Amino acid sequence: MAASKKRDTQAGDEIQPKSGNGSQHPAVLEFCKDQELRALRDMLLIRRFEEKAGQLYGMGAIGGFCHLYIGQEAIVVGMQMTLKLGDQVITGYRDHGHMLACGMDAKGVMAELTGRHGGYSKGKGGSMHMFSKEKHFYGGHGIVGAQVSLGTGLAFANRYRGNDNVSLAYFGDGASNQGQVYESFNMAQLWKLPVVYVIENNRYAMGTSVNRSSAQTDFSKRGVSFNIPGEQVDGMDVRAVKAAGDKAVAHCRAGNGPYILEMQTYRYRGHSMSDPAKYRTREEVDKVRSDQDPIEQVRQRLLGLKVTEQELKAIDAEVREIVNAAAEFAQHDPEPEPAELYTDVYR
Repeated sequence: MAASKKRDTQAGDEIQPKSGNGSQHPAVLEFCKDQELRALRDMLLIRRFEEKAGQLYGMGAIGGFCHLYIGQEAIVVGMQMTLKLGDQVITGYRDHGHMLACGMDAKGVMAELTGRHGGYSKGKGGSMHMFSKEKHFYGGHGIVGAQVSLGTGLAFANRYRGNDNVSLAYFGDGASNQGQVYESFNMAQLWKLPVVYVIENNRYAMGTSVNRSSAQTDFSKRGVSFNIPGEQVDGMDVRAVKAAGDKAVAHCRAGNGPYILEMQTYRYRGHSMSDPAKYRTREEVDKVRSDQDPIEQVRQRLLGLKVTEQELKAIDAEVREIVNAAAEFAQHDPEPEPAELYTDVYR
């Protein structure tokens, strides 16, 4: 069963989710071997991609801002397992993992990071602004909290069209304090819009711990005054994410309005590549890595299911090959022609 212990919000403590708004948290799902293997591969793809992106940034091949998703992989992989074709995803600027989980091609994502014509925004958007209508991924947004209003708008479009699609609007603990978030909450509940608000609480926003920046540190309760149900979830366990996601998506698809999921997670790198993360200790990061790493949890369960080390290494090798090919493409694909500056511009 998912933990229901009282949460201690001191930095460095273990992530201990509890039910939000007094609701019963669903049991952690038991994955079959195929589900575990899929989760492992998808999370490994995100991690290896982000590690490579960090290397390319250090080499100067990637410029501008770059926010890595390392440590948070279970959230987007678990939530993606709950969706059907036509459901939409929108997020902030820590977005590479969401793109890959939606099925966007690693070459196109990496090429956008390096500003090449083969990127998803033709090299003009960079890390924070990529889109794929085909994969129902609506960005990557650089303005803090902007995606919450836009994700609510996607849900409004679904309700207006009379379909049963659901939109997932991802944002962090820092964005949770933005005013437009609460305007969106009010509208979504008033009109019973099918949107799941996924708060990726990695505990530090841009560098300030939640205990110092938020009067209410249980983010699952942020919708209480709007009568929006919410739950805290162990965002480091892909099975817990899937269980909570199934419940939230079903709630929305049935016409009951929005739902809030606070995913308690942890980023291993700083806020961005320029952040040395001196506001926390190396021991704190190492403890989370050793005790709660989302990929290692799946790996250990697979070993218990008699999957061999050799098979696991083969999956990692396959993923590394995909990422290396993406990096190679992204460094040799041509840059956009100067005339590209004048395309896709709304005036």
